Amino acid sequence: MIPITGHTQLTALLGSPVAHSISPLMHNEAFHLLDLDYTYLCFNVNEENLETAVMGLKTCGIRGFNLTMPNKNKIVELLDELSPAARLIGAVNTVVNDNGRLTGYNTDGVGYMQAVRDAGYDVIGKTITIMGAGGAATAICAQAALDGVKKIHIFARETSRFWNRTQKLVENINATLPCQAILHENKDKEELAQAISESALLLNATSVGMAPDTEGSIIEDTSLYHPDLIVSDVIYNPRETRFLREAREAGCRTFNGMYMLLYQGAEAFRLWTGKEMPVEEIKAKYFSE
Repeated sequence: MIPITGHTQLTALLGSPVAHSISPLMHNEAFHLLDLDYTYLCFNVNEENLETAVMGLKTCGIRGFNLTMPNKNKIVELLDELSPAARLIGAVNTVVNDNGRLTGYNTDGVGYMQAVRDAGYDVIGKTITIMGAGGAATAICAQAALDGVKKIHIFARETSRFWNRTQKLVENINATLPCQAILHENKDKEELAQAISESALLLNATSVGMAPDTEGSIIEDTSLYHPDLIVSDVIYNPRETRFLREAREAGCRTFNGMYMLLYQGAEAFRLWTGKEMPVEEIKAKYFSE
């Protein structure tokens, strides 16, 4: 591995929990393969101490960092600039520090749609259902609409602090793109059943089922699954959540959040270094089942 020097540039992940993350493995391996003097670390940071952490990292001259749950929305108010996609989505998962100026980007949507293609599925021109309205959910919703998905159902709690922001995103999509987006209250079981019945893909974009609380599932009624449905989870720890396991047992095709992590990370890597991540090498070493 490349030795740490006085010139080594630091990149990091800020979230809670982060101990399970494989981001340090893939980024540090990519830095090594390309002989780049960078390193990547994880810091357990939640919304309450995010501002203090960001100001400290900025002062120390960190090159950039990723955000994961629960920080993707809170970070927006701490940045100097947002990319057009991040501004539309209202959430950030990647920050670049250019001489003290922090710019936020969102690579989640691009990463997820590439993961869908990588898994061999085509949802363009079709209907999908997304569970959740947080940073990952809205990023994927926006990118799916941009890529040509025909109709998007989003289910969330009306009491969620993300509801109004997601409603604005839905209105923007409907006004500017040839995609119909609909925001539903997730307590409406009839609307959920109807949405899933007409969908080619069902996505859990919440933290329900993530380790260590692996007993939960965003869908309790497994009779809603149908054999033509692709079921996906942004979670990758565990590799198969209860949500995915029950969908698989019902005859659905499933995939987890591993490749979304890979492809969103590859875009963050490019933003920090100006280089393309050696994706195939990283995939073979860390993402093979």
